[in-house]
Amino acid sequence: MPVHAQENPLGLIDPAVISVGTMGDAKPYAFTTADGGFTGFDIELFLNVAGRLGFKKEQVIFTGQEFSALMPSVANSRFDVAAAAIGTTEKRKETVDFSDGYLAGFLTVLTPDAGITDAAALKGKRLGVVQGTLQEIYAEKNFTGADLVKFPDNNSAVSALNNGTVDAHFLDYEAAKDYSTRYPELKVAVNIPSFDAPAGFVVRKGNDALREALNKGLHEAMQDGTWKTLHEKWFPGTPMPDVYLPRP
Repeated sequence: MPVHAQENPLGLIDPAVISVGTMGDAKPYAFTTADGGFTGFDIELFLNVAGRLGFKKEQVIFTGQEFSALMPSVANSRFDVAAAAIGTTEKRKETVDFSDGYLAGFLTVLTPDAGITDAAALKGKRLGVVQGTLQEIYAEKNFTGADLVKFPDNNSAVSALNNGTVDAHFLDYEAAKDYSTRYPELKVAVNIPSFDAPAGFVVRKGNDALREALNKGLHEAMQDGTWKTLHEKWFPGTPMPDVYLPRP
């Protein structure tokens, strides 16, 4: 029997905790720390929003997964929420619901090949993409001349890039910037702005109570400057859309 609504107003799997699926290698959005915990922009923002709903840090349980498994896991009630800079698309909204957007960014080509300076130069090249991501969807539609090679996560794709199995990798700007710092021979070659699919928290389809509660917390975090503080911490020097900043 379902738990009565008044005992579980947010429709959680276990009303005492919020279970969150995330990623362990999506720095600076979500990644594992040396002690096995999770941190990053999405993690800290979600903890802040959950706190506004009355949940202490220890009541928010994060579990790492491959990106392609996150939305199915929420749809199948393994997790209450997925938080990993997941872009909102109409296709994804067929199976899960999204909170309001909290992050827009850039899609980026990372490569050691100095000859790749624009999208046209990808023709005939082996381009890595992570399965299930916006980059995969965009590349299939727009980089028709490239040979797409699919990976479960960024680390395996960058490993293939470093050993020459692929010529370039297509990922988000912040992760690309991080990899280019770690591997100086890899360059951020092409940046494509992506404001049509802002990141949102994923919830089970029809769980309007949780979605609306997350939206309320998100807008409070934007209005009181928490979002701005976290963005400056995790994305120093990166432009901030006005829509996420406090309004007078």
